[in-house]
Amino acid sequence: MLHNDLTSKILEAAFEVSNELGAGFLESVYEKALVVALSQKGIPVRTQVRLKVKFRDVIVGEFCADMLVAEKVIVELKSVRAVLPEHKAQVINYLKATEIEVGLLLNFGNSKLEYYRLHK
Repeated sequence: MLHNDLTSKILEAAFEVSNELGAGFLESVYEKALVVALSQKGIPVRTQVRLKVKFRDVIVGEFCADMLVAEKVIVELKSVRAVLPEHKAQVINYLKATEIEVGLLLNFGNSKLEYYRLHK
């Protein structure tokens, strides 16, 4: 799988955050904690990254990705009771709109971390 080592390290960090913080915080808390965990592993991460949406090679808009890890994986964070199809569609659309091929959807809203690895 493309970027398998990187996504494994991201998931390892996400499980650390989930195990240490538990459920019930706002998405922004998990975002900051995940940045700490990834940074401590030496993995570069940017948050609230503005990315352009292209249609037929023309920029038609932009969106804000929660995280871009190592410039290779978009990470979308949620803190909800249940992941809905539109949450997965959001990540897939982000991938379609960019040159990035792999995305992770992480939900910290339950006692057990829920995650999905998505691609174009």
